[in-house]
Amino acid sequence: MATINLETFVAENHKLREIRTIVNTILVDCQAEFESMYSDIGRPSIPPEQLLRALLLMVLYTIPSERRLMEHLRYNLLFRWFVGLNADEAVWDVTVFTKNRERLLEAEIARLFFEGVKSHAKARRLMSEDHFSVDGTLLEAWASFKSIQPISPKGDDSGGSRRSGGSNPDVDFKGETRTNETHRSVTEPDARLARKGKGKEAKLCLSGNVLMENRNGLVVDAEVLLVEGNHETEAALALLSDNAAKNSTVGADKLYDTTEFVNGCRALEITPHVAQNNKNRSSRIDGRTTRQPGYEVSQNKRKRIEEIFGWMKTVGGLRKLRYRGKRRVNWLFVFCSAAFNLVRIVNIARQTA
Repeated sequence: MATINLETFVAENHKLREIRTIVNTILVDCQAEFESMYSDIGRPSIPPEQLLRALLLMVLYTIPSERRLMEHLRYNLLFRWFVGLNADEAVWDVTVFTKNRERLLEAEIARLFFEGVKSHAKARRLMSEDHFSVDGTLLEAWASFKSIQPISPKGDDSGGSRRSGGSNPDVDFKGETRTNETHRSVTEPDARLARKGKGKEAKLCLSGNVLMENRNGLVVDAEVLLVEGNHETEAALALLSDNAAKNSTVGADKLYDTTEFVNGCRALEITPHVAQNNKNRSSRIDGRTTRQPGYEVSQNKRKRIEEIFGWMKTVGGLRKLRYRGKRRVNWLFVFCSAAFNLVRIVNIARQTA
């Protein structure tokens, strides 16, 4: 019987060809970490290279679940070629796939893969080392309002009256004030009530934070935090401390026009190019910063960070989180950042060709 060559089914100019070439190079450098994840005895498992390529397809093609991914792999020849499955090779059981995906989580493979993509971009001189932008976004947690219960000793049932409804009962919270200090979601304890702005409804969220370089809009670092205190300022300063050199600049919106952030940047010897917030108060930066030509450039460039968040939430599937727990969400957020950088690198290469 003739063997089907999947290479002949993939267009020569398909973007996945370029992405797969970059990914294969990065995976070679991950071999030592992959080998430490698996035992030499026992049943054969899913090769980590194939597992990671399959997870990358979930992000690139907005596939909502691993069960749906297995369905695609059964009939989609393009996906089989990218993952490394032959046309007649059996697709994994979804429970086996999920169990093996947990190994990638435990080994922090998302961070390792992200650093590999970043190193590739640096080798191609695509990343600025002097000019950055920082911002954060709210990530809606996989939890409902019905899961919010009072933080109280056992036996104190004050979580609103529950009506009939079986496993999904109606809950009446009328007249009850719910805050992060008094209530917590029982299904997603890491989520906190937060709103995007005045007049917006509160939702259970985590905070996704990104540091972007200004040359090509690539992600330099990413981190998920709990929505507590000055979480965005704390995340921004931590990301800058780990990645930005002295005498760098960082653009940011009005939310970062605070004493804590501006003084924190200056302590790191980084120039804060934040948008001035002069509404009923004085800005923490003055004309000594705003009159510099680089300030206006930073203010124009920083807006590109919204493209990253937009891509992650629409294409990457982060509009509504499918994982629970800060650690899992951080894994997915970093992995989506790596996927975004891969797409950007390929697009930049095509524009400059």
